[in-house]
Amino acid sequence: MKKRLGTVCVMLFFLTLSDDLQAQTNFYLGKTIKIVVGYVPGDIQDLLARAYSRHMGKYIPGNPDFIVQNMPSAGSMVAANYVYSVAKRDGLTLGSFNGALYQAQLVGSEEVRFDWAKFAWIGSPDQNGSVFYMRADSPYKTVEDLRQAPETIRCSTTAVGTSSYIIPKLLEETLGLRLSLVTGYAGGAEQDLALEKGEVQCRAVTTSTFLGREPYPSWLKKGFVRILVQISRKRNPRLPDVPTIFELMDQYKTPERDKALVGVLLAAGGFGNSPIVSSPGIPADQIKILREAFNRTLRDQGFLEEAKKRAWEIRPVKGEELESLANEVITQSSQIIESLKKFLGK
Repeated sequence: MKKRLGTVCVMLFFLTLSDDLQAQTNFYLGKTIKIVVGYVPGDIQDLLARAYSRHMGKYIPGNPDFIVQNMPSAGSMVAANYVYSVAKRDGLTLGSFNGALYQAQLVGSEEVRFDWAKFAWIGSPDQNGSVFYMRADSPYKTVEDLRQAPETIRCSTTAVGTSSYIIPKLLEETLGLRLSLVTGYAGGAEQDLALEKGEVQCRAVTTSTFLGREPYPSWLKKGFVRILVQISRKRNPRLPDVPTIFELMDQYKTPERDKALVGVLLAAGGFGNSPIVSSPGIPADQIKILREAFNRTLRDQGFLEEAKKRAWEIRPVKGEELESLANEVITQSSQIIESLKKFLGK
Protein backbone atom coordinates (compact mmCIF):
# COMPACT_ATOMS: atom_id res chain seq x y z
CA MET A 1 0.00 0.00 0.00
CA LYS A 2 2.78 2.45 0.97
CA LYS A 3 4.63 1.57 -2.22
CA ARG A 4 1.53 2.36 -4.32
CA LEU A 5 1.04 5.69 -2.54
CA GLY A 6 4.67 6.56 -3.16
CA THR A 7 4.32 5.76 -6.85
CA VAL A 8 1.15 7.86 -7.09
CA CYS A 9 2.88 10.81 -5.38
CA VAL A 10 5.83 10.62 -7.79
CA MET A 11 3.47 10.46 -10.77
CA LEU A 12 1.50 13.47 -9.50
CA PHE A 13 4.74 15.41 -9.01
CA PHE A 14 5.89 14.83 -12.58
CA LEU A 15 2.42 15.53 -13.97
CA THR A 16 2.36 18.86 -12.10
CA LEU A 17 5.89 19.65 -13.31
CA SER A 18 4.88 18.81 -16.86
CA ASP A 19 1.77 21.00 -16.61
CA ASP A 20 3.86 23.94 -15.29
CA LEU A 21 6.39 23.58 -18.10
CA GLN A 22 3.63 23.37 -20.68
CA ALA A 23 1.96 26.49 -19.27
CA GLN A 24 5.26 28.38 -19.42
CA THR A 25 5.89 27.23 -22.98
CA ASN A 26 2.38 28.18 -24.05
CA PHE A 27 2.80 31.65 -22.50
CA TYR A 28 6.03 32.53 -24.33
CA LEU A 29 5.35 30.64 -27.57
CA GLY A 30 5.02 33.16 -30.40
CA LYS A 31 5.63 36.11 -28.04
CA THR A 32 8.22 38.87 -28.25
CA ILE A 33 10.15 40.21 -25.26
CA LYS A 34 11.16 43.87 -25.48
CA ILE A 35 14.29 45.24 -23.81
CA VAL A 36 13.90 48.97 -23.16
CA VAL A 37 17.35 50.59 -23.02
CA GLY A 38 17.71 54.04 -21.50
CA TYR A 39 20.72 54.91 -23.66
CA VAL A 40 21.48 55.79 -27.27
CA PRO A 41 22.43 53.12 -29.82
CA GLY A 42 26.10 52.23 -29.57
CA ASP A 43 26.47 52.85 -25.83
CA ILE A 44 27.66 49.77 -23.97
CA GLN A 45 24.25 49.25 -22.35
CA ASP A 46 22.70 49.14 -25.82
CA LEU A 47 25.38 46.75 -27.11
CA LEU A 48 24.88 44.42 -24.14
CA ALA A 49 21.09 44.41 -24.57
CA ARG A 50 21.46 43.48 -28.23
CA ALA A 51 23.85 40.69 -27.26
CA TYR A 52 21.28 39.34 -24.76
CA SER A 53 18.60 39.52 -27.45
CA ARG A 54 20.61 37.17 -29.68
CA HIS A 55 20.98 34.44 -27.06
CA MET A 56 18.44 34.69 -24.24
CA GLY A 57 15.38 33.41 -26.07
CA LYS A 58 16.69 29.86 -26.40
CA TYR A 59 16.77 29.56 -22.60
CA ILE A 60 13.09 30.48 -22.19
CA PRO A 61 10.32 27.88 -22.74
CA GLY A 62 8.62 28.64 -26.06
CA ASN A 63 11.73 30.41 -27.42
CA PRO A 64 10.29 33.94 -27.69
CA ASP A 65 11.78 36.57 -29.98
CA PHE A 66 13.58 39.63 -28.58
CA ILE A 67 13.68 43.24 -29.72
CA VAL A 68 15.58 46.24 -28.32
CA GLN A 69 13.98 49.67 -27.99
CA ASN A 70 16.16 52.67 -27.14
CA MET A 71 14.56 55.25 -24.87
CA PRO A 72 17.35 57.71 -24.02
CA SER A 73 16.25 60.75 -22.05
CA ALA A 74 16.86 62.35 -18.65
CA GLY A 75 19.79 60.07 -17.87
CA SER A 76 17.64 56.95 -18.54
CA MET A 77 14.91 58.11 -16.11
CA VAL A 78 12.30 57.92 -18.88
CA ALA A 79 13.14 54.26 -19.52
CA ALA A 80 12.92 53.40 -15.82
CA ASN A 81 9.55 55.16 -15.50
CA TYR A 82 8.26 53.38 -18.60
CA VAL A 83 9.18 49.89 -17.41
CA TYR A 84 7.72 50.56 -13.96
CA SER A 85 4.57 52.54 -14.73
CA VAL A 86 3.60 52.03 -18.38
CA ALA A 87 4.66 48.56 -19.54
CA LYS A 88 2.27 45.66 -18.98
CA ARG A 89 3.16 43.59 -15.95
CA ASP A 90 3.43 40.30 -17.82
CA GLY A 91 7.17 39.66 -18.01
CA LEU A 92 7.38 40.64 -21.67
CA THR A 93 9.16 43.94 -21.03
CA LEU A 94 12.67 44.21 -19.63
CA GLY A 95 14.59 47.39 -18.86
CA SER A 96 18.21 48.50 -18.70
CA PHE A 97 18.95 51.88 -17.13
CA ASN A 98 21.23 53.78 -14.77
CA GLY A 99 21.96 51.87 -11.57
CA ALA A 100 22.18 55.16 -9.64
CA LEU A 101 18.58 56.27 -10.19
CA TYR A 102 17.61 55.18 -6.66
CA GLN A 103 19.30 58.39 -5.49
CA ALA A 104 16.65 60.45 -7.27
CA GLN A 105 13.99 58.55 -5.35
CA LEU A 106 15.80 59.08 -2.04
CA VAL A 107 15.82 62.87 -2.48
CA GLY A 108 12.21 62.98 -3.67
CA SER A 109 12.75 64.05 -7.29
CA GLU A 110 9.38 64.78 -8.90
CA GLU A 111 10.46 63.02 -12.12
CA VAL A 112 10.53 59.62 -10.39
CA ARG A 113 7.60 57.35 -11.21
CA PHE A 114 8.98 54.16 -9.64
CA ASP A 115 9.76 52.49 -6.35
CA TRP A 116 13.30 51.16 -6.75
CA ALA A 117 12.87 48.20 -4.42
CA LYS A 118 9.76 46.95 -6.26
CA PHE A 119 11.31 46.37 -9.69
CA ALA A 120 11.61 42.68 -10.58
CA TRP A 121 15.41 42.39 -10.53
CA ILE A 122 16.64 39.92 -13.16
CA GLY A 123 20.43 40.24 -13.06
CA SER A 124 23.50 42.21 -14.08
CA PRO A 125 26.59 41.29 -16.10
CA ASP A 126 28.90 42.88 -13.56
CA GLN A 127 29.40 44.96 -10.46
CA ASN A 128 31.19 48.04 -11.53
CA GLY A 129 33.11 51.10 -10.54
CA SER A 130 33.85 54.18 -12.61
CA VAL A 131 36.83 56.19 -13.73
CA PHE A 132 37.39 59.94 -13.97
CA TYR A 133 39.58 60.93 -16.89
CA MET A 134 40.86 64.04 -18.67
CA ARG A 135 42.37 65.03 -21.97
CA ALA A 136 46.08 64.30 -21.63
CA ASP A 137 47.04 67.62 -23.24
CA SER A 138 45.60 69.54 -20.29
CA PRO A 139 48.16 70.95 -17.83
CA TYR A 140 46.67 68.86 -15.02
CA LYS A 141 48.37 65.50 -14.65
CA THR A 142 47.29 64.48 -11.13
CA VAL A 143 44.51 65.09 -8.63
CA GLU A 144 46.86 67.39 -6.74
CA ASP A 145 47.28 69.47 -9.90
CA LEU A 146 43.49 69.77 -10.12
CA ARG A 147 43.30 70.82 -6.47
CA GLN A 148 45.66 73.67 -7.24
CA ALA A 149 44.09 74.61 -10.60
CA PRO A 150 43.52 78.38 -10.99
CA GLU A 151 40.50 77.77 -13.22
CA THR A 152 37.31 75.71 -13.22
CA ILE A 153 37.55 72.54 -15.34
CA ARG A 154 34.61 71.66 -17.63
CA CYS A 155 33.20 68.10 -17.50
CA SER A 156 30.36 66.63 -19.57
CA THR A 157 27.23 64.86 -18.32
CA THR A 158 23.81 63.86 -19.60
CA ALA A 159 21.66 64.96 -16.66
CA VAL A 160 21.53 65.61 -12.94
CA GLY A 161 21.47 62.37 -10.96
CA THR A 162 23.44 60.28 -13.46
CA SER A 163 26.83 58.83 -12.62
CA SER A 164 28.56 61.25 -15.00
CA TYR A 165 27.04 64.06 -12.93
CA ILE A 166 27.43 62.58 -9.46
CA ILE A 167 31.07 61.55 -9.70
CA PRO A 168 32.52 64.98 -10.60
CA LYS A 169 30.34 66.50 -7.85
CA LEU A 170 31.66 63.87 -5.46
CA LEU A 171 35.26 64.73 -6.36
CA GLU A 172 34.50 68.39 -5.71
CA GLU A 173 32.95 67.62 -2.33
CA THR A 174 35.51 65.14 -1.03
CA LEU A 175 38.79 66.14 -2.68
CA GLY A 176 38.37 69.87 -3.21
CA LEU A 177 38.41 69.94 -7.02
CA ARG A 178 36.83 72.80 -9.00
CA LEU A 179 34.71 71.31 -11.77
CA SER A 180 31.98 72.82 -13.94
CA LEU A 181 29.36 70.40 -15.28
CA VAL A 182 28.04 70.88 -18.81
CA THR A 183 24.69 69.05 -18.96
CA GLY A 184 22.32 68.10 -21.76
CA TYR A 185 24.33 65.60 -23.81
CA ALA A 186 22.11 62.82 -25.17
CA GLY A 187 24.55 59.99 -24.49
CA GLY A 188 28.09 58.70 -24.53
CA ALA A 189 28.84 59.34 -28.20
CA GLU A 190 27.92 63.01 -27.88
CA GLN A 191 30.13 63.36 -24.82
CA ASP A 192 33.02 61.65 -26.63
CA LEU A 193 32.70 64.16 -29.47
CA ALA A 194 32.59 67.07 -27.02
CA LEU A 195 35.86 65.90 -25.48
CA GLU A 196 37.49 65.50 -28.89
CA LYS A 197 36.39 69.00 -29.92
CA GLY A 198 37.64 70.53 -26.69
CA GLU A 199 34.20 71.64 -25.46
CA VAL A 200 34.99 69.82 -22.22
CA GLN A 201 38.18 68.50 -20.65
CA CYS A 202 36.93 65.68 -18.43
CA ARG A 203 34.29 63.06 -17.90
CA ALA A 204 33.34 60.17 -15.61
CA VAL A 205 32.32 56.84 -17.12
CA THR A 206 31.91 53.28 -15.86
CA THR A 207 35.10 51.24 -15.80
CA SER A 208 33.65 48.49 -17.97
CA THR A 209 32.63 51.05 -20.59
CA PHE A 210 36.08 52.65 -20.58
CA LEU A 211 37.87 49.32 -20.88
CA GLY A 212 35.38 47.70 -23.24
CA ARG A 213 34.17 50.24 -25.78
CA GLU A 214 35.85 52.42 -28.34
CA PRO A 215 37.13 55.07 -28.47
CA TYR A 216 38.50 54.69 -24.92
CA PRO A 217 41.05 51.86 -25.41
CA SER A 218 42.40 53.66 -28.49
CA TRP A 219 42.42 57.01 -26.70
CA LEU A 220 44.38 55.50 -23.82
CA LYS A 221 46.83 53.73 -26.13
CA LYS A 222 47.45 56.91 -28.14
CA GLY A 223 47.84 59.03 -25.02
CA PHE A 224 44.83 61.22 -25.78
CA VAL A 225 43.37 60.80 -22.29
CA ARG A 226 44.67 60.17 -18.81
CA ILE A 227 42.75 58.42 -15.98
CA LEU A 228 43.16 60.31 -12.69
CA VAL A 229 40.82 58.50 -10.25
CA GLN A 230 39.06 55.15 -9.92
CA ILE A 231 35.68 55.51 -8.24
CA SER A 232 35.75 52.17 -6.45
CA ARG A 233 36.99 50.62 -3.22
CA LYS A 234 39.73 48.60 -4.90
CA ARG A 235 41.96 49.25 -7.89
CA ASN A 236 40.96 47.42 -11.03
CA PRO A 237 43.72 44.91 -11.95
CA ARG A 238 43.88 46.46 -15.41
CA LEU A 239 44.48 49.93 -13.92
CA PRO A 240 47.01 49.18 -11.17
CA ASP A 241 48.62 52.64 -11.11
CA VAL A 242 45.43 54.71 -10.79
CA PRO A 243 44.44 55.62 -7.18
CA THR A 244 40.92 55.08 -5.86
CA ILE A 245 38.75 57.80 -4.38
CA PHE A 246 39.00 56.04 -1.01
CA GLU A 247 42.81 56.20 -1.08
CA LEU A 248 42.65 59.88 -1.97
CA MET A 249 40.08 60.63 0.75
CA ASP A 250 42.48 59.12 3.28
CA GLN A 251 45.36 61.13 1.80
CA TYR A 252 43.46 64.42 1.97
CA LYS A 253 41.75 63.63 5.29
CA THR A 254 38.16 63.86 4.05
CA PRO A 255 35.67 64.17 6.98
CA GLU A 256 33.92 60.95 8.03
CA ARG A 257 30.43 62.33 7.23
CA ASP A 258 31.52 62.84 3.63
CA LYS A 259 32.98 59.33 3.49
CA ALA A 260 29.61 57.95 4.63
CA LEU A 261 27.87 59.85 1.83
CA VAL A 262 30.35 58.41 -0.67
CA GLY A 263 29.37 54.93 0.51
CA VAL A 264 25.69 55.58 -0.26
CA LEU A 265 26.44 57.12 -3.63
CA LEU A 266 28.84 54.41 -4.71
CA ALA A 267 26.41 51.63 -3.80
CA ALA A 268 25.20 52.21 -7.36
CA GLY A 269 28.23 50.26 -8.53
CA GLY A 270 26.71 47.18 -6.94
CA PHE A 271 23.99 47.21 -9.60
CA GLY A 272 26.61 47.12 -12.32
CA ASN A 273 26.92 48.91 -15.60
CA SER A 274 23.59 47.76 -17.00
CA PRO A 275 21.27 45.87 -14.64
CA ILE A 276 18.26 44.14 -16.19
CA VAL A 277 14.83 44.45 -14.56
CA SER A 278 11.21 43.78 -15.36
CA SER A 279 8.05 45.51 -14.20
CA PRO A 280 6.89 45.12 -10.60
CA GLY A 281 4.16 42.66 -9.75
CA ILE A 282 4.84 40.12 -12.49
CA PRO A 283 4.19 36.50 -11.45
CA ALA A 284 6.92 34.82 -9.42
CA ASP A 285 7.27 32.02 -11.97
CA GLN A 286 7.97 34.58 -14.70
CA ILE A 287 10.70 36.18 -12.58
CA LYS A 288 12.25 32.76 -11.99
CA ILE A 289 12.23 31.96 -15.73
CA LEU A 290 13.75 35.32 -16.70
CA ARG A 291 16.45 35.12 -14.02
CA GLU A 292 17.47 31.63 -15.03
CA ALA A 293 17.49 32.54 -18.73
CA PHE A 294 19.63 35.62 -18.04
CA ASN A 295 22.07 33.62 -15.90
CA ARG A 296 22.40 30.98 -18.63
CA THR A 297 22.86 33.67 -21.27
CA LEU A 298 25.87 35.05 -19.38
CA ARG A 299 27.38 31.53 -19.50
CA ASP A 300 26.50 30.97 -23.15
CA GLN A 301 29.55 30.25 -25.29
CA GLY A 302 28.39 32.51 -28.11
CA PHE A 303 27.74 35.38 -25.74
CA LEU A 304 31.09 34.91 -23.99
CA GLU A 305 32.93 34.92 -27.31
CA GLU A 306 31.27 38.22 -28.19
CA ALA A 307 32.11 39.60 -24.74
CA LYS A 308 35.76 38.59 -25.14
CA LYS A 309 35.95 40.20 -28.58
CA ARG A 310 34.56 43.45 -27.17
CA ALA A 311 36.71 43.27 -23.99
CA TRP A 312 33.64 43.22 -21.72
CA GLU A 313 34.26 42.16 -18.13
CA ILE A 314 31.55 39.64 -17.27
CA ARG A 315 31.18 39.06 -13.53
CA PRO A 316 27.50 38.10 -13.17
CA VAL A 317 25.33 39.33 -10.32
CA LYS A 318 22.16 37.35 -9.66
CA GLY A 319 18.75 38.93 -9.47
CA GLU A 320 18.33 37.86 -5.84
CA GLU A 321 21.46 39.84 -4.90
CA LEU A 322 20.24 42.93 -6.75
CA GLU A 323 16.85 42.65 -5.06
CA SER A 324 18.53 42.60 -1.66
CA LEU A 325 20.75 45.57 -2.54
CA ALA A 326 17.76 47.52 -3.88
CA ASN A 327 15.97 47.13 -0.56
CA GLU A 328 19.13 48.14 1.30
CA VAL A 329 19.99 51.32 -0.61
CA ILE A 330 16.46 52.71 -0.55
CA THR A 331 16.39 52.53 3.27
CA GLN A 332 18.52 55.41 4.57
CA SER A 333 18.51 57.60 7.67
CA SER A 334 17.05 61.10 7.49
CA GLN A 335 20.55 62.49 8.11
CA ILE A 336 21.98 60.70 5.07
CA ILE A 337 19.00 61.76 2.93
CA GLU A 338 19.49 65.40 3.94
CA SER A 339 23.20 65.14 3.11
CA LEU A 340 22.29 63.60 -0.24
CA LYS A 341 19.80 66.39 -0.97
CA LYS A 342 22.42 69.01 -0.19
CA PHE A 343 24.97 67.21 -2.31
CA LEU A 344 22.62 66.95 -5.31
CA GLY A 345 21.36 70.50 -4.86
CA LYS A 346 17.79 69.47 -3.99
